[in-house]
Amino acid sequence: MTTFIIEGGHQLKGSIQPQGAKNEALQILCAVLLTPEIVTIHNIPDIIDVNKLISLLENLGVKINKIGPGSYEFQADEVNMKYLESAEFKEDGKGLRGSIMIVGPLLARFGKGYIPKPGGDKIGRRRLDTHFEGFINLGAKFRYNREDHFYGVEADRLKGTYMLLDEASVTGTANIVMAAVLAEGTTTIYNAACEPYLQQLCKMLNRMGAKISGVGSNMLIIEGVDSLKGTEHKMLPDMIEIGSWIGLAAMTKSELTIKNVSWDDLGQIPNVFRKLGITVERDGDDIHIPAHKDGYEIQSYIDGSILTVADAPWPGFTPDLLSIVLVVATQARGAVLVHQKMFESRLFFVDKLIDMGAKIILCDPHRATVIGHDFKSTLKATTMTSPDIRAGISLLIAALSAKGTSTIHNIEQIDRGYERIDERLRAIGAKIKRVN
Repeated sequence: MTTFIIEGGHQLKGSIQPQGAKNEALQILCAVLLTPEIVTIHNIPDIIDVNKLISLLENLGVKINKIGPGSYEFQADEVNMKYLESAEFKEDGKGLRGSIMIVGPLLARFGKGYIPKPGGDKIGRRRLDTHFEGFINLGAKFRYNREDHFYGVEADRLKGTYMLLDEASVTGTANIVMAAVLAEGTTTIYNAACEPYLQQLCKMLNRMGAKISGVGSNMLIIEGVDSLKGTEHKMLPDMIEIGSWIGLAAMTKSELTIKNVSWDDLGQIPNVFRKLGITVERDGDDIHIPAHKDGYEIQSYIDGSILTVADAPWPGFTPDLLSIVLVVATQARGAVLVHQKMFESRLFFVDKLIDMGAKIILCDPHRATVIGHDFKSTLKATTMTSPDIRAGISLLIAALSAKGTSTIHNIEQIDRGYERIDERLRAIGAKIKRVN
C-alpha cells in the first residue's frame, strides 16, 4: 500500500495543467475496436484505470504504438476474440469498471461481446441494465453465467430500432451508440446522455464514417454503415480535475491559474463554485482563482433558504464533484445542503472530515448538511484511508488545508484517476511526499 504524507496549511501559487479526461478516455479507447485502420489519440491521461484498459486492448490483439507523451496509435486489425473466453480476461476485466465499454464495439464488429462483472469504486450500485437492454433492443441475445459473474451478448447482425433509455446513462449511451453505428438500418436513442465526453465520442465516430445526428441533445439518430475508417482525436481536459483545482485554491487561500480548461465544455461547474462564494475568473481559455484572503461566503436562495447543491444528468452538475463541494463548504461562511442522488455510498467519507473538525450532519446516505467554519477554526491533521477516487482527492484537499501533518493511505485509489498528482502539486508549492 502506498501513502501520502502531507504537511498542510501552506499557500500554493502558480499554474497547473489539467490532464486528459478519464471518463472520455474509457469510451474513446474502446472505439478503436470498431475499425481495422489506425486510430491516433492524443491527450490520454497516464493513470491506472486508463493504463489497465490499454493493457486489456493489447491483450485482445490491438496493436499499440506510443508516439509521445499521452499520444498513441491503435490498430485493431487482428483482434483475438478467443481471449474473451480465457481465465486471464476474466481476471483482467473484473478489475476495471470501464471494461464494460468494449462490449458494444465487439458486438457490432464481431457479433459477440463478453465481460466479467466489472469492479471499480465502492460507491454504491451501478447498474449495467441500460447497456444490455440497449443491445437486446438492437437484436442481440443476452446470457449471464451466475457462477462466474460473466455477461455475454451475441448477434449475427444488429438491426436499428427506436429505444427509450430507462436512465440517461453516459456509459450506457456510449456503449449502445458504438454498437448501433454498424447496425443495419436506423437507430433512435431517446433520453440519451449528452455530456461533452459523449459528444466527443460521437464526433470521433462521425469522422470515422458513422452517421450520427442530434449530437449534444438527448435524442441521437444513428444511420448504420457497413464499416468505419481510422481517424485522429484529441481528448478534452478532465473537468473533474479542473473542479478539484478550483476547490484546492479556495481551501488553501491560494492564487492559482488552471490552464487550457475548454471553458465551453464546463457547463455548471464555474457557476456552482461561484454560488459557494469562490471567485472564478475567465482568462481566455484559462481559469484564474485569486487568493481568497477574506474567505468566501455561500449564497442563499432569493427567499433566504439554504443553498442546495445536487447532481443531475448533463447539463446539470456532475456527481463526481459533489465530494469537492462538500470539502470546500467546510471552510465557507454559511451552510449548504449537498444532495448526492446517484450513489448511495459516496458521502460516507464525511466521517473522516468530521474527525478533522468539520461541522457536517450526514442526514441520510444521499444528503449532508455542511456548516462552514469561515477559517476561524482550521481542520486538524489526521490519518485516513482513501475509499474511492473522488473522496480520495477531497481528503487530499482537506489535508493540504489542515494544520499539521496528515497521512492518507490507499492512495492507489487517487492514482486511478489523477496523473502524477503529488509531483504536480509539489510544483505549485504543496508539501506532499509519497511513501511505500
